[in-house]
Amino acid sequence: MALQPNTDLSPSSSGQLLDSPYRGDGSDRPLGVPLPPHKMPWFRAGRLLKRWRYVSLWSRDLSICAANISVGPVRQEFWAVWDRKHRQLWERTRLRPCCVTLVPNRLLVRDGGITIDVTLDEQAGFEVVVPDGQAYTWTRKQLVRAYGTVHLPNGPRQVEAMVLIDDNAGYHPRHTRWRWSGGAGQDTTGRAVGWSVIDGLNDPAHNSERTVWIDGVPQEVSTVSFEENLAGVVFHDGAQLHFQAEAARERRDNLLLVRSTYRQPFGTFTGALPGGIHLREAYGVMEWHEAVW
Repeated sequence: MALQPNTDLSPSSSGQLLDSPYRGDGSDRPLGVPLPPHKMPWFRAGRLLKRWRYVSLWSRDLSICAANISVGPVRQEFWAVWDRKHRQLWERTRLRPCCVTLVPNRLLVRDGGITIDVTLDEQAGFEVVVPDGQAYTWTRKQLVRAYGTVHLPNGPRQVEAMVLIDDNAGYHPRHTRWRWSGGAGQDTTGRAVGWSVIDGLNDPAHNSERTVWIDGVPQEVSTVSFEENLAGVVFHDGAQLHFQAEAARERRDNLLLVRSTYRQPFGTFTGALPGGIHLREAYGVMEWHEAVW
């Protein structure tokens, strides 16, 4: 799993101690704790190290996601393609990783009759570090352009769209649950917009991972709430996203020490983002996830 940033984010004398949540470009990241790309021990404060890279691409015709996941020694990968034009969903989850390659600047999946080969215009992004007692979590987010080819059973497709690159590592609570939404599109003035907002993970009141991008520039937003059945998102200023689900990934795993349940529907969004940003069109996902890990 690729967690290497595009710049050197190693600790330096300009960093700060991990006594409060941190959000920034990594130049003044917290001192005294190992953070990617540096090696992190498997355990801290009695909690097991979890790491994942998740990539999700959203366009008018196709939505694609893929991930490499490690929970201590347990590994998993998944991918999915929602073909909106032909109303078909292909997906696969594997407990023995073999078919999903996520390295800097590239997403590659070869699994059966499906091939996804997408170039990612990676940047440094921003990172968030959230302390939790003696434990902590880290994430880095990027919303960038992606382009490539997807070969599906119904034929090859060219794709060019916005993609969220979501790197995570840390010592999450044994029982973790969150609701999350990510998407991208255009507002009514023609600007490129995107968002990644969450309730339950890396979500302190300030210096959280909650973000809206306007023409590629990230802005932190305040706390959010999710409507029942993942029907939408309500922002602190009253703005609302309304979600129309089209297809969903759903799975329940019980691997004794590691158990998880999730639902992640693909679909379209209408409504507004904070600050009076009204959507012209937007595509993305909602997610509910609960894990004991």
